[in-house]
Amino acid sequence: MGLIVDTRDQKFVLYEMLGLERLLNHQKFADLSTEVFDMTLELANKIVHEESLPAFSIGDKVGAKLVDGKVIVPEVYKKLLAVLTESGLLTMSADPAHGGQGLPFLMEIAAREYTAFNMGFMLYPEAAIGAAELITNYGTEEQQKRYAEKMYAGLWGGTMVLTEPGAGSDVGALKTKAVKQEDGSYRIKGSKIFISGGDSDLFGNIVHPVLARIEGDPEGTAGISIFLVPKILVHADGSLGEPNDVVVTGIEHKMGLKGSATCAMNFGDQSNCYGELLGEPRQGMRIMFQMMNGARINMGVQGLATASTAYLHALAYAKERVQGADIKNARDPNAPKIAIIGHPDVRRMLLWMKSQVEGMRAMVYFVGWCEDKVQTSVAEEASKWQGIEDLLVPVLKAYCTDLGFKVTEQAIQVHGGYGYTNDYPVEQLMRDLKIASIYEGTNGIQSLDLVGRKMGMNKGQPFKDLLGMMQETIAKTKFNPNLTMLNTLVSEAVGQLAATGMYFANCMQTQQMHLPIVKAYPFLNLFGNTVIGWLHLWQADIASAKLGALLVAANVDPEDKKAVAAIARTNAEVAYYVGKLSGATYYIKNVLPEAASLAKIIQNGDLSILEIPEESFGF
Repeated sequence: MGLIVDTRDQKFVLYEMLGLERLLNHQKFADLSTEVFDMTLELANKIVHEESLPAFSIGDKVGAKLVDGKVIVPEVYKKLLAVLTESGLLTMSADPAHGGQGLPFLMEIAAREYTAFNMGFMLYPEAAIGAAELITNYGTEEQQKRYAEKMYAGLWGGTMVLTEPGAGSDVGALKTKAVKQEDGSYRIKGSKIFISGGDSDLFGNIVHPVLARIEGDPEGTAGISIFLVPKILVHADGSLGEPNDVVVTGIEHKMGLKGSATCAMNFGDQSNCYGELLGEPRQGMRIMFQMMNGARINMGVQGLATASTAYLHALAYAKERVQGADIKNARDPNAPKIAIIGHPDVRRMLLWMKSQVEGMRAMVYFVGWCEDKVQTSVAEEASKWQGIEDLLVPVLKAYCTDLGFKVTEQAIQVHGGYGYTNDYPVEQLMRDLKIASIYEGTNGIQSLDLVGRKMGMNKGQPFKDLLGMMQETIAKTKFNPNLTMLNTLVSEAVGQLAATGMYFANCMQTQQMHLPIVKAYPFLNLFGNTVIGWLHLWQADIASAKLGALLVAANVDPEDKKAVAAIARTNAEVAYYVGKLSGATYYIKNVLPEAASLAKIIQNGDLSILEIPEESFGF
């Protein structure tokens, strides 16, 4: 299993649940095979345990440093970048024409689960690939050749330059300006902050996609354009020239992600910052949103990956840490001590974590699967999957980062006092993950995006399509005698989600628009909670059938719990499916009922957060 990803559960989701192998029937992936998929994931597992896991704590201890205006990263990052670049894991789904592997996006998501916990490092190459994809999709042939090729190859870095001092998430308030020159280039002038990987000695050059307003263009987001601003100027033949007029003025001292240089930067202090327009004028937000959308999916993967490794570390610790007697022998002072995994409260925490991690994995992979369905479908079918994917992205980003953080908290709790020290990695996992609920659009903003934009797309059709998929699962499992209670609870939760969506629609029609805004964050949590409950039911149906077949083959009565437990101790597949059903059962019976409370909170009409005077918050 390892300490990063539960590889057996990963294969369950990829093959038994989503049917990754069916993508091989499409000409886009006809030259691939399940053997290629499995070998790729085995390579990711090997590299991460041998290279990335050791670099994780080193990067935190050494950190990124600003020396004489230049960022120096932990030395261990350089080897890790070389290994990952050589392996092809950083460009898995990219077009082979650009040096990519041409694999399904779902496979890229699965591979990222191995690497994304180490975001102090991964923010450097992920930003580079994201920026390269922008240039590939919107740049001229010359820009693609000049910049993107070297970025895909891991030679040059990239960033995403949006935020300005005082503006925060209000991108439309930016002051950075661009002045057009006679040769068609621009001169950029302004200050930016919170730029992940704004500078580093990992790359020979860094290409910054910078949001700015062309002189004379309108205020607000509609007047924003996007420019390519290289750290070092690039000649027509691809060789490097003089440094551009770009200065790092400082790096943030952060709670976590200490190996990632979060930079404040000035562009054009000497009024000579060269920039090239990317795409058309005043299309900056539309273009940058592609990178932001990909980054939000990456944040969902980060939440999953961090939660996964936190859980597996806690599980390993619970199996090794001996303390206290079995509850059955609690009054016997001579009773032997047992591993803490035998104590009910520890088992509660572990099963809660297991069910949440497996639910997040199903959600994250399902979104990746939606993207592959878009790429392998046509017309209305492709639009359907695109709509479902777009609907789920803000949920994925917000719910999985918030939930992942809670999993790291529980992992620390399992470790007890040791979890609060840096002797174990769980405290760093918690610190590193906290930022994920803030960057790439805070989770509150994600909830507003869900309620204000995504729910109403195409007259609500994507929401209806997703509800339809949920109802299909409910109908399919209705007559499975092993899932009767789970089916009922999921059906109730889906009904509450649908009713709450209708409640919001009615609010919009009756001009009570404040209510959906005020209740947006609880609604996102209701949405995420219900989606994971549905995915657990989907998985439980598969696991129930697989486990039943294994028990029949072994002549074991499924109703004989002692006999099932006995065979699970020696049969890994039986143990897995028993665990899968236990996780689904725990989640649906103990976590999914939160949906009912959230639905009541949303529909109670309370607007007190708007009505309380500012002075009444306290002094």
